[in-house]
Amino acid sequence: MNDQAESLRLKLTKMAEGSGTKAIAVVSGKGGVGKSNFSLNFSLSLVKSGSSVLLLDMDIGMGNIDILMGRSSGKTIVDFLQGSSSLKDVVLTGFGGIDYIAGGSGLSQLVRMEEDQVNFLIQELEALLGKYEYVIFDMGAGINEESLRFLLSADEIFVVTTPEPTSIMDAYATMKFLYLANPELPFFLIANKSPSPREGEETLKRLSNVLKKFLSIEPIKLGIIPEDRSIQQAVSRQIPFLELNPKSSASKALTDLAERYKQNKLKDTQQVTSLPFVSKLKKFLFER
Repeated sequence: MNDQAESLRLKLTKMAEGSGTKAIAVVSGKGGVGKSNFSLNFSLSLVKSGSSVLLLDMDIGMGNIDILMGRSSGKTIVDFLQGSSSLKDVVLTGFGGIDYIAGGSGLSQLVRMEEDQVNFLIQELEALLGKYEYVIFDMGAGINEESLRFLLSADEIFVVTTPEPTSIMDAYATMKFLYLANPELPFFLIANKSPSPREGEETLKRLSNVLKKFLSIEPIKLGIIPEDRSIQQAVSRQIPFLELNPKSSASKALTDLAERYKQNKLKDTQQVTSLPFVSKLKKFLFER
């Protein structure tokens, strides 16, 4: 058993040396805060600036990334998990040339990933992710055993909240849970649907203060996305708001946010040296 463990460690170390893909998991404490819309448009903004991005809808069985783009996905991650398609075959291309994997929708029950399915997913991810600079996981609401593996393996956790007190507290509860599981996870905060810059700043400040007081951690304030009519119009027309109205206040705010993130111009940016996503995911499975 010791030889097996040592062999895995050597393999993980070798993989870490050659990986350049950053894995970002986007979460929220509750539904309805605009998490998927943020994930889609943030990914699209990175693509527009020249980065290669793969967006995965991890709300399996209830995904809506394809719906937000007005696409009827012939294949989804469900097809892969059921063994009818390879992972690369379920990669689709949407607005602006963004690559994405749909989560599937309209199922009578959620698809639960068994361990052999997760292992197969890891093998496929390892072969696929080398093509991209960023892989963004749009996580479903809540945390279960399967999603926790992905969250703890991510390089960074983006937390989307709104100024509503319940949204802020739910976001805090989510981060507390993840922090207790892995204190080294970097958290990036996004205040979405903010009625004003002042309320957005206050939202980020309140959440940061709670995290600092009770968990002694300093999150990174990624930015504020204002409440904007063009967002609802984009959802209704099933077009990313960056495409529908690139000059809207929401589009400008998100583009600026993505640019500052990409250029590493954020205050208190945490530099965490760790294994790449696929390696960490393997490690968590091995230690179960």
